[in-house]
Amino acid sequence: MVKKSWRVSLMPPLAHLASVFVGAVALMGPCPFALAASAHAAPSKEAVDFLSANRDLSVQPGQDFFQYANGGWLKRHPIPATESAWGIAQVIQEQLYVNLRKINEQAAESTHQNTNDAEKIANFWLTAMDTDLANALGVLPLQPELQKIAAIKTASEALDLAFEFQRLQVGAFFNLSVSQDAKASDQMAVHLWQGGLGLPERDYYFNPDAAIVHSRHEYVAHIARTLALLDHPKGNLGNVGKGAHPTAAQRAAAAQVMAFETHLAQASRRLEALRDPVKNYNKMTPSAFTENYTPSILWSDRLADMQLTPAEVIVGQPEFFAALQGLLKSTPVAVLRDYLRFHLVDTYSPYLSQAFESEHFQFHNATLLGQKQARPRWKRVIDAEEGAMGMVVGRLFVQAFFNETAKQRYENLVEAFRAAYLSRIDRLDWMGDDTKAKARTKLAAITKKVGYPDHWKDFSTLQFGRTSYADNMMASARWHFADMLSKQGQAVDRTEWEMTPQTYNAYYNPSNNEIVLPAASFLVPGMQDADVDDAVVYGYAGASTIGHEITHGFDDQGRQFDAAGNLTDWWREQDAEKFNARASVMVKQFNAYQPLPGLHINGQASLGENIADYGGLLLGIDAFKKTRQYQEGQTIAGLTPMQRFFLGYALGWMAQQRDAALRRNLLSDVHAPAKWRVLGPLSNLPDFYDAFGVKPGQPMFRPEALRVHIW
Repeated sequence: MVKKSWRVSLMPPLAHLASVFVGAVALMGPCPFALAASAHAAPSKEAVDFLSANRDLSVQPGQDFFQYANGGWLKRHPIPATESAWGIAQVIQEQLYVNLRKINEQAAESTHQNTNDAEKIANFWLTAMDTDLANALGVLPLQPELQKIAAIKTASEALDLAFEFQRLQVGAFFNLSVSQDAKASDQMAVHLWQGGLGLPERDYYFNPDAAIVHSRHEYVAHIARTLALLDHPKGNLGNVGKGAHPTAAQRAAAAQVMAFETHLAQASRRLEALRDPVKNYNKMTPSAFTENYTPSILWSDRLADMQLTPAEVIVGQPEFFAALQGLLKSTPVAVLRDYLRFHLVDTYSPYLSQAFESEHFQFHNATLLGQKQARPRWKRVIDAEEGAMGMVVGRLFVQAFFNETAKQRYENLVEAFRAAYLSRIDRLDWMGDDTKAKARTKLAAITKKVGYPDHWKDFSTLQFGRTSYADNMMASARWHFADMLSKQGQAVDRTEWEMTPQTYNAYYNPSNNEIVLPAASFLVPGMQDADVDDAVVYGYAGASTIGHEITHGFDDQGRQFDAAGNLTDWWREQDAEKFNARASVMVKQFNAYQPLPGLHINGQASLGENIADYGGLLLGIDAFKKTRQYQEGQTIAGLTPMQRFFLGYALGWMAQQRDAALRRNLLSDVHAPAKWRVLGPLSNLPDFYDAFGVKPGQPMFRPEALRVHIW
């Protein structure tokens, strides 16, 4: 359960922790990690207090604490044309780009690579940065796959190719993976999940909001233009400059692809329904899956073709596959070919010629996210490299930018938050003793992974050449997919990480009962260690990340997994009912927020993240109250320790989005937008009311009966 994005995402990770820049954005020196978890009393008196400088004093804390805490900085830092959002996250990412570029360029400049890793990095970087090569090749790297599509004559053959395209991370029709069995966490299982959509989420196909309707129209136009690029008389060159002009036949084909996807969307479960781990766990034999849901799809044979011979498979949404079977039968083969052509090319367009890359940007970035212009190519290459071989680069990143002292310091902070949670469990008046005992056991069993893996994965067989950018991306996709398939029937490797050390994010994995905190999640740019007091550390590094991830183990999803990571009901029935009743208060609270006219936050879909934010703050408050800074009570820049704690928490969410990006967030993300991740949880906390004198009648004030009381 990732702090900023769901567990599997093709988007670059968003950041969440940072310090602040009072004026223009400043970049760090060679050592970007402030060791901020030590006991600080105060920054030097000569320094400008960064928390104070960020504030918008025209707004009272009880009116809009997000604007009060962050508004000054946000006014001075408008969203750049290359971005759909701008804030602390992106400032941190800017420095990560600089550091990662240095690693790539050093590898590329070496006349003789001394290591396999350096050779990989050099080949990937130099080929990806070669725009002349990409433009000369056009769509040629995809030609073998396009020829396979052209040869399709039946729906069964289209399904054959969809299975093959899974190896290229093209999720045509559905998604297949091998991962832990939720009810037997020591075993790896084959999972089948709904998929096949080109828009961000199923509700994009049906929402009547005018901007979403516009996105649907633009998506059809994007499909048509992509097909036009493919069908251009220059064939493989595909480099026809800006603005392909589809024919009437290509526009009609695009409309038919959209109609097919709309039927898939109709059969798909909603975002909030996908968060129910029990209802999305349907284990059965492949033959039973065939017999009961998809009589014309012989799953045993299909999986055997992929060297998978599971006794059972876990199907997320059986009704989706039943509908898919019917759609494959009723849809003309020509439409299935166009659907596959489009999804293959749309997946790899960022790695092809400028024409394909520009078309991809125009829809996915400009229309859906509101970006005005593309990031520089070198940044886009680093984004792609993260997915292609992020752990290879990660080894070098850690050597240069993270040390053992920092790793130990944040491991200690995790234990302070674990102790705070234990005390909270002990004090609960609504949970019975039996459930409390099991909660304590689960809390004690949470594994912490801090900084970087203790055991690095072997990537020696992953190879990159100099033939094309797209070839290297396909080689990476095939390698990662084969590596995943090889785990079927094997023991679970609980030492593996799902994020690289240079990822500015964190996650909780319920099947491993672990929190994973990459090295970059502790990045504090532009600040020396002595400049960051404990109040700030416990607010943004502690509450918004460490406490947040620990609480995921006990949110509406995580609480259904036991200490060993198995999906099982370990709660007394009356305790579970009390939890759900208390969680429903939070659902109602967030349902009422309306960030854009007519578009509300989905309180049920975002419940887990909202509980984690709330719980992280509770733990942060308890842990911070044990520090010397809190107990001495001295002010810094006129701010009390507890005021600085809450400002530090808000600092982690200092961000602003374009409306298009916010709209996508509201429809397709299980996380509430940043502003409401501040306003929502804080309005439930008496300590916040006391710290800033929040009074009845102010927007931040919630009557006691409407406040959330869970942990």
